[in-house]
Amino acid sequence: MTIDTPTRTFATVPHVVAGRRIADDAGRRGPVFNPATGQQTGEVVLASAEFVHESARAAQAAQRGWRDTGLGKRQQVMFRLREIISSRSDELARIITAEHGKTVDDALGEVARGLENVEFCTSLMHHLKGDYSEQVAGGVDVHQVRQPIGVVACITPFNFPVMVPLWMVTTAIAAGNAVILKPSERDPSAAVWLAEAFAEAGLPAGILNIVHGDKEAVDAILDDPIIRAVSFVGSTPIARYIYARAAENGKRVQALGGAKNHMIVMPDADLDAAADAAVSAAYGSAGERCMAVSVVVAVGDVADSLVEKVTERIGTLVVGDGFDPTSEMGPLITRDALDRVTGFVAGAASEGARVVVDGREREFDGDGFFIGPSLVDGVTPGMRVYDEEIFGPVLSVVRVATFDEAVALINSNRYANGTAVFTRDGKTARQFEYDIEVGMVGINVPIPVPIGAFSFGGWKDSLFGDTHMYGPEAFSFYTRRKVVTTRWPDPSESQISLGFPTH
Repeated sequence: MTIDTPTRTFATVPHVVAGRRIADDAGRRGPVFNPATGQQTGEVVLASAEFVHESARAAQAAQRGWRDTGLGKRQQVMFRLREIISSRSDELARIITAEHGKTVDDALGEVARGLENVEFCTSLMHHLKGDYSEQVAGGVDVHQVRQPIGVVACITPFNFPVMVPLWMVTTAIAAGNAVILKPSERDPSAAVWLAEAFAEAGLPAGILNIVHGDKEAVDAILDDPIIRAVSFVGSTPIARYIYARAAENGKRVQALGGAKNHMIVMPDADLDAAADAAVSAAYGSAGERCMAVSVVVAVGDVADSLVEKVTERIGTLVVGDGFDPTSEMGPLITRDALDRVTGFVAGAASEGARVVVDGREREFDGDGFFIGPSLVDGVTPGMRVYDEEIFGPVLSVVRVATFDEAVALINSNRYANGTAVFTRDGKTARQFEYDIEVGMVGINVPIPVPIGAFSFGGWKDSLFGDTHMYGPEAFSFYTRRKVVTTRWPDPSESQISLGFPTH
């Protein structure tokens, strides 16, 4: 397996289809940047609709052989993949940092969380078990098996170029499917690295195919009749579009959308711990996480003290190049993202909020896409800074009088991805868990991303479809159940009966 050096990206990031790198398709190209410098470091080939269709046909041709492969051999691929990624995690993390901008330490954490699902899939023999009932009627047995769907597509976001693909493709492949992975064109090199790692682990050519592209490629995926299911993570408007168009074409869909994650801080909470958690969860990866805390809901009289403690901590954060080991927060992914986040901070004061810490005031050398962390107090629903997903290092503070008011605020929000409460009172925590209408809940845990043995997904406008990602629900998504009813009668028992069968 040949991997480019971890401190630079590919000159041209190629597709990988049927085991071949394809970079000379004479198609369109898109730029790839180092967000810390603002300089273009490469380019990525962008697939045409016809190229997507050709890739789907190649995947279909390979899938039958993979389906016929014994579960034990599939399992061995997952074990080898786990060792390859684990032993080269620093190399992979540096590829992430070069194109996304997050710190190397943060990228290593992303790789580790992706590995959890690889490890979960090493038990595919267990997860693909069927059911059997004997003697459901006289001489009649029934059994149910799980079978792969065929060819599936995974459309993954820029903010986790390794973790989210590993959440999707490992389960899909373990279940016997072939995969078209369309990673974000903003940081595409990590997906190519993963394809080569799978190949080294023994995965046959054509089972994992990397197809880069933009909307043209996505629409081709949604319309291609060979592709039977689509997994997506991204913004809510795009998730809704993908869900509707894919479903219209008869595909199975799971489309995870945006978030506006609230963290309640109760009067009895440890305010130092709550402030540490808020800063970590709001500004990690420059806020470019779907599970980032973007709103702190301060209950009662804790707001002033909490804002003061958060402000103190923001002042100590080191923002810089992700390759610098002293950096705690890197740049945003693109200049457009920087302009968008800057606009939210600029507009907060005009809406009546108080900008306590203005990240625009931090100065940075060079042309990187940097902005400092911002803290905005006095935020209320109806303000753009509250209503919209910012996806940047901006933390809002909403002040409420009671726990019930805090719960009502969260439950009225159209996003319902993740939430948390900080309290020392078990009764309050239990009531929060019981009442809150959000898919993932943390009790004194600011980013409640489930471990690999559970599944990831929100409610409301944070999820389109009825299946969450990775873990047990993923094996259900990537397989179809077939029920077989069996009877072996004696010839003397044969007769004609037009009545509806009964027991």
